[in-house]
Amino acid sequence: MTAKNQRMLLVALALGAVALAALLALSALKDQAAFFYAPSDVARRAPPLDRAVRLGGMVAAGSVRRAADGVTVHFTVTDGRATTPVTYAGIVPDLFREKSGVVAEGRFLPGGGFVATNLLAKHDERYMPPQVAGAMHETRTLAQ
Repeated sequence: MTAKNQRMLLVALALGAVALAALLALSALKDQAAFFYAPSDVARRAPPLDRAVRLGGMVAAGSVRRAADGVTVHFTVTDGRATTPVTYAGIVPDLFREKSGVVAEGRFLPGGGFVATNLLAKHDERYMPPQVAGAMHETRTLAQ
């Protein structure tokens, strides 16, 4: 076997090893990936019932109801076009309130509701990192 053929064989083996590693990593991440849905996505097509997903939007005004047990919270997530009812049993984040952003991690129910296992409250929707705000001031695209 010539030196050229040996190099070609090593390159082919290296590429095969990289491809195999990528396939293994993707197959391991497939089960861990959480897809993101907005309420209008849920209204458009039925979401998967058998996998963990994220539901994001704004907490609808007047929708937060606390159950008598003190830990269960019922609320509605909206994106301005559609709404999805959510149930969460646990301690809600400090930033969780009506008319604020929320991302709920959990599963959809057959009736169209959502059971959250984790809530992530989002900061003020107007917040921007200083670098982005500075760039927008320079181009005069910052809405005031």
